[in-house]
Amino acid sequence: MQIETIGMAWYRAENFDRLRAMFEDGHKLHGTYKEWLLAAEKNRKVLESQGVRVVCVDIDPDRFSEWCKTNGKKLNAAARIEYSTRMADKIAAGGQSGDSVHHDTSDKEE
Repeated sequence: MQIETIGMAWYRAENFDRLRAMFEDGHKLHGTYKEWLLAAEKNRKVLESQGVRVVCVDIDPDRFSEWCKTNGKKLNAAARIEYSTRMADKIAAGGQSGDSVHHDTSDKEE
């Protein structure tokens, strides 16, 4: 049986305010990093308790913005989901393991 793997957009404390400001839908995110982190950890744990492998994909402001520009995407939830999914799929295909936080955000569509 294959384990389902999903990508989850993950933010670093030092980037949270900048990302929130640059996202078209940033106003929909939690108001503070601490609030976001508590909710994100809860969601991650629920998914993992259901047998889902969660790959937390670091969203670097500069790299994500460049990826969106290169791939004709808006800076919004749909792009974050697609980006995180693509990165998680790459990790799953490569069989990488270890920490759930993945910091390589240099993915581009081919």
